[in-house]
Amino acid sequence: MPVNVIMPALGMSQETGTLLRWLVAEGQPVRQGQPLMEIETDKVTVEIESPASGVLAGVRALTGQEVPVGHVVAVILAPGEPPPASTPAAPAAQPAARVHETQGPPARQSGRAPASPKARRLAQELGVDLWTVPGSGPGGEITAADVMNAKGPPALPVGRADTVGNAWRVMADRLTRSWTSAPHFYLTREVSAARLVEWREQLQPQIPSITYTDLLIVQTARALRQHPRLNARWENAQIVSSDQIGIGVAVATDAGLIVPVLQRADERSLPEIARTRFDLVTRAQAGRLRPEDISGGTFTISNLGMYGVDAFYPILNPPQAAILAVGRIADRVVAISAVPAVHPMLTLTLSCDHRVADGARAAQFLETLAHLIETEDTIP
Repeated sequence: MPVNVIMPALGMSQETGTLLRWLVAEGQPVRQGQPLMEIETDKVTVEIESPASGVLAGVRALTGQEVPVGHVVAVILAPGEPPPASTPAAPAAQPAARVHETQGPPARQSGRAPASPKARRLAQELGVDLWTVPGSGPGGEITAADVMNAKGPPALPVGRADTVGNAWRVMADRLTRSWTSAPHFYLTREVSAARLVEWREQLQPQIPSITYTDLLIVQTARALRQHPRLNARWENAQIVSSDQIGIGVAVATDAGLIVPVLQRADERSLPEIARTRFDLVTRAQAGRLRPEDISGGTFTISNLGMYGVDAFYPILNPPQAAILAVGRIADRVVAISAVPAVHPMLTLTLSCDHRVADGARAAQFLETLAHLIETEDTIP
C-alpha cells in the first residue's frame, strides 16, 4: 500500500515549507529513515527522512516550491507496486525538460514556475513574471541570474537593496515586535574575569573546544536557579514560570541570527555543555539545525567579545524576559585592596522585560552571577 510523503509541520506557527531539493531521485529505492528531501521553514533547514522503505514515486513538489503543511509531495511504493490512480505523475518532469530543450519560457500551468528560492524572491522584488523567464538551471529551473537577465540592465540606482532570505525576514519581524512591545531596561556591571581565564586554561587540555561562553552558561544557569523570575516570560497579561532552564546562544549566520538552545542547562556537566554548544553552533552556521535545537529557550546569552566589543545593549529574544550581553575580556586598571592594578575585566549587560522583572530583581540576579564568576572556587 502506498505511503504518503507529506510536508511536515516543524513548528506550531508553521503554515508552509519550501522544498529545497530531493535527496533521492524519483523511481529510485529508498530505505525507511533515509534522508529523502531537504526543506526550509522560517527557522531552520532540515533533512526529512523517508517514512517507509520502497520506491519514491508520484513526486508533486518542485525544487524551490512552497508547499502547505500536511500536503502530499510524493508517495513511497513497494517494489513493483503501481501508483494509486489519484496520484498524478511528477508535475514538472516533462514541462521542465521541454523548457531546457527549447530555451523558451516555461509553459504556464496551474502551479508555480520552477525556480530557486532566491530567484523567486528576486522576481517578486523586481516585478518579474517567472512564467516569462527561460530557465538555465538543472531541468530548466529558473535561477537568480535568469531573473536578472529577464529584467534587463538596471537603471542607475540611488542606493543598493540587498535581497534577504526568509530567516532574516523572520528575525527582523520578531525583533521589531520585541523592541516595540516589550519595555526594555538595562543593567551593566563590570566583573573580574580572572577566575574565568584561570578555569579555561586549566580545562583546555581536557576539553579543547571549551570557550568562555561555556563557563558563562554554567554560571548563568546556577544564577537562574536562585532567581527564577528572570527565567519566566510575559504571556496573556501574566507572568508564566518555566519548568526548566533552557539557555540559548545567539549565533550569527549568513541567513540571520539563530539562537540554538541548551535545554536543562542547569542539569548538564561542563564537558557536556561544551560539546553540545560546539555541535549546535557548528550546525547553526551550516544551516543544519533540527526543530528541537531551537525550542525550549528561556534565557539567552549573546557574546560579542570575540569581535573586540566592550559592551552592547541587546534586544530581548521573545518571549523570554531577559538576555545577557557579554563583551570582551580586557586588561584594565582597577583598585584591588585599595591599590591600582592591571586586571582582566569583563562587562556584562543584562536586558530585561520590565513586565516580568523590575530593576531590583534584575540587580539581584546580576549580583549573584557576578559573585559566581568572581569567587567560585570549584571548577564546574
